[in-house]
Formats: sequence, C-alpha cells, structure tokens
Amino acid sequence: MQNEEKPSGKVFDLQVLKRIFVFVGPYKKWFWFLVFLTVTLAAIAPIMPVLIQKTIDEHISMGDVDGLINMVLIMFGLALGQAFIQFYHTYLSAWLGQSIIKDIRIDLYQHILSLRLKFFDKTPIGKLVTRTISDIETLSEVFTNGLAAIIGDLLQLVFLLGVMFYIDWRLTLVSMSIFPFMVLSTYVFKEKIKYAFSDVRTAVSNLNTFVQERITGMSIVQIFNSEEREFEKFKDINKEHLRANVKTVLYYSIYYPVAEVLGAVGIGLVVWFGAKGVIAEDITLGVLISFIMFINLFFRPLRQIADRFNTLQLGIVSSDRILKLLDNKNHIQNPGTIKVDRFEGNVKFDKVWFAYNEEEYVLKDISFDVKQGETIAFVGATGAGKSSIINLLTRFYEINKGEISIDGREVHEYDLESLRTHIGVVLQDVFLFSDTIQNNITLGNPDISPEDVKKAAETVGALEFIEKLPGGFDYNVMERGATLSVGQRQLISFVRAIVYDPKIIILDEATSSVDSETEELIQNAIDRLMKGRTSIVIAHRLATIQKANKIIVLDRGEIKEMGSHSELLEKDGYYSQLHKIQYKEVVKA
Repeated sequence: MQNEEKPSGKVFDLQVLKRIFVFVGPYKKWFWFLVFLTVTLAAIAPIMPVLIQKTIDEHISMGDVDGLINMVLIMFGLALGQAFIQFYHTYLSAWLGQSIIKDIRIDLYQHILSLRLKFFDKTPIGKLVTRTISDIETLSEVFTNGLAAIIGDLLQLVFLLGVMFYIDWRLTLVSMSIFPFMVLSTYVFKEKIKYAFSDVRTAVSNLNTFVQERITGMSIVQIFNSEEREFEKFKDINKEHLRANVKTVLYYSIYYPVAEVLGAVGIGLVVWFGAKGVIAEDITLGVLISFIMFINLFFRPLRQIADRFNTLQLGIVSSDRILKLLDNKNHIQNPGTIKVDRFEGNVKFDKVWFAYNEEEYVLKDISFDVKQGETIAFVGATGAGKSSIINLLTRFYEINKGEISIDGREVHEYDLESLRTHIGVVLQDVFLFSDTIQNNITLGNPDISPEDVKKAAETVGALEFIEKLPGGFDYNVMERGATLSVGQRQLISFVRAIVYDPKIIILDEATSSVDSETEELIQNAIDRLMKGRTSIVIAHRLATIQKANKIIVLDRGEIKEMGSHSELLEKDGYYSQLHKIQYKEVVKA
C-alpha cells in the first residue's frame, strides 16, 4: 500500500483527465458557466490598478474632486461586483466538485457490489475503503481547487502581463526581473511538498491501520498483557506522523518567506526605477503606484500555483486508482435470465471440477444429486472442499468443468437474484451489521413484513430471546453483533436465511459454534423445515447429520465415501473412524 501512495511524475495525464471529465456530462452547463466566471475574474484582476492609475493621474493630480468621487464610486462598484462573482465562483466550483464525486462514488460502489467474491479474496478491504472515500474526496479537489483554479491563475497572469506591457513595458521588464527566481523557488517547493504530503498520507494510513487493528483485537492485547508494548509501538508510529507533518510545515515556512522577499525585491526595483522616472517626469505617479499593485496581483497566484499543481497531481493519481478499479471486469460473466417463483429443490452436480487458482483444483470430478425434500450432508477435514460446493451452487464462484443444475436447468441459466433469493444460507461465521435485529434479518427488503420476520423467528426458536431484549426487534446489535452471544447471532442468521421460505436450505457448519441448548433449538427448527425442502448440510458434529438421506465424505476435493449413516458405519472407513473419535468409542483389538 505504501508504494501506491507515492505520487507519479505526471501532472497532466490527459487520458485520465479525459475519462474523469466524462462525469461532468450531467453538469455541462454549470461547468461552462464556471469557466466563464473563471475567465471573468481573471479579466477583472488588472482593472483596479488601472482605475487607481487613472484616478491619481487624471483627477487627484488635477484637483478634480467630482472626477475623484466618480472614480471612487466606480471602484466601489467594481469591488462589489468582483466579490459577488468570487462568491458564485467559489460556491459553484465546490458544488460542482461534490456533485461529480457523488456520482463517481455511486458508480464505484455499484461496481464493487457487482464484483465476484474471487475479487474480494485478493483485494484488501482497506484498499477498497480508501478508493471509495479518501481517493474520491481527493479527486473532488481537481474540480474545486485544481484544474479550474490553475486555469484561472494562468489567465490572470496573462491578462496582467498584457496590461502591464501596454501601460509601460520598461517597468514591466523591471518587475519581471525576479520572475525566474520566483519560478525556480516555486518549482522546488512543489517537488518537495509533493513527497512530503505523500509521507503524511502514508503516516496517516499506518496510524489508522494500527489503531483499528488494536482496538478490534483489544481482547488479545489485554489477555497477553501487551498494553505497554502496543503503546510503545503506537508512540513510534505517532512520532513518524509528527515528523511527516512537521516536514510539510518546514517547507511552507521556507517557501512563503522566500516568496515574500522576492516580491518585496520586485517592488523595490519598481519603486527605484519608477521613482527616477517620476522625478524625470518620464513616468507618472499613478503608473508607479499601479505597478506596485500589479506586482502583488502577479505574484499572489504564482505563489498559489505550486499548491494547485500538487492538488491536481494528487487528484490525477487518485483518479487513476479509481479508474483502475472501475475497469476491473471481474463480474459474473453470465448473470442468467430465467426467473422463478419457487424451486422444486432437485440439485445435481455432474463431474464438477473447480479451482480458486488455475489448475489447483479443490474439487475434482464431483458428482451427486439430491432429490426434492432430501437432506444431503458433507463431512471431511478442513480444506476438503465442503464449503466450495456451497459457493458454486450459489454462483459465488464459477466452475471450471462439469455442470451444476437445479430442477433440470444449469444454474447459470437462472437470473442471479432469483437464484440466490430461493436458496437460504446459514454460515458458521455470522456477520451482523450495526443496526436493528429487524434490519439485519430483512436487510432493508421492503417485501418482507414484520409479521414474516416474527413468524420465521418463532419457527427457529429465536423469538423468545429477541422479545426479551430492550426494544425487541428494534434492538441495535452493534458492530458485528457484539452485544449478542454466538448462539444468538447464529439464530438471527438462521431467521435471515429462512424468512424468504426457500425451497433449498444450506447449513455451513451452522451449529459448530453454539452451545448444546441453542444447537437443540436450531436442530428442532431444521427438522420442521426439512419437510418438503431440500437441505444441504456441512457439519463437524456428526450428531446433526445422522438423519440425512445421504452423507458424502470428502477428502482433498474428492468423494471418498457416500451413503447413509448406517451404511457408512458398516463400511468401517473414514466416516466410521470419525464417528468413533467423536463418540470416544474404544476399539478393542
């Protein structure tokens, strides 16, 4: 991740800018209006010094009081108009930037939702969070303080130079004598601050990661008495964060005084040369004073332009990262078109081969079928391929070879939403959002009524404990269900799975982490639900699968044994040995 934080050498990556500005489309009229305001502000900048010159030379020096009053009124009106335009320019640029990144963030999040689980297996969650929040926020600066602001600054410099040369080319050349030094100092500052900001972002990232991990794993920290050691690590990371920020402050502390000195030198040269001209009556006092104002107006945007270029560059780097994520085509290639109101529940695997990585097969030539209303169970060591079967049936991953069908149709023919709606899944690792129990069960689906939820909870046996909680179904379970026991979280996940009344139910070691009493509640619910439904069960506890119509023993991705509980015990093979170990049977020689 640290390498990604380093800025590239490109400032204007036209390809990236071209693609990002596609998002400007819905706001095209406002964008061009912003451009118009930018040009207007740049054109107005030289007018005030010119008016002051005219006031001094044509009215003050002539004792023309009426003319002086008129000029003051004109300058006051110009200042008000400039302030009005500046307000709309600032507001519109910020509004435009936030509106555009709102659209980009929506597109990016929608894109992430459509990616296959295989993508998330290889991509750190923190990276996706950074892309969706931090990088997009940085991108907003391209529209707010980046490209438009740079164009405005450059236009202002051009207009000022044009007016200055028109009024007096000699004073202009004197004023510009320090220009190369200002450009050089600005360039050096831009390069230094670019890498300093990169160090700051890296330090912030390291600090966030450290704090998040330690707070999440606080129980481990305290159990092993690591508070002092972790505190020392935190102080080191925090010190690095301080060092990175102080470095940026140092560069600003050097650059701005240097820029001020150079500006003062420029003013001093103009005053020295201009005063000689005024004394010789070759230059008017109004021209001299206007050039002092011109120098301030000229070097102000030049000082800012280093920051603006850095902002633009960081925005382009963030844009490039966002576009690379948007370009990721790791979607399900064939989402299917057939929608069904309900499955019958016939499932068949026919010579299925599957690998998470090319040629490293975790399932090899798997064939079995489950008839409507039957229960099939899978047992085997960790890594035998049991959970992979579930992932393939729900199309979280795609098979390499073979065929998987439900009710005689291949699973890829079904509409993906329809397929997953009619398959209820309960996993061992239950994830609950920081929300109410009601919303964790329905996940915001308006088609599921509170009555449906209550009925499902009653079926599972979860209604009693839910109603005892403060607020009942409105009880907030907090992050990952931290305020509930493991068994209670499992029961809620079971309610979530069956609230759609699915025809196919999958239990992936759903009772392995619960106590005996809770397991009995779930087992009783399973027994009731199995009538007329197809059930696929993965379990370490053999007691939960003894009633299964068929038990399949997997080992290293291959089917080693298949049969009912009694048939497998008679074979005295792998399943029989596992059964003896769990029930502590003593095999006498």
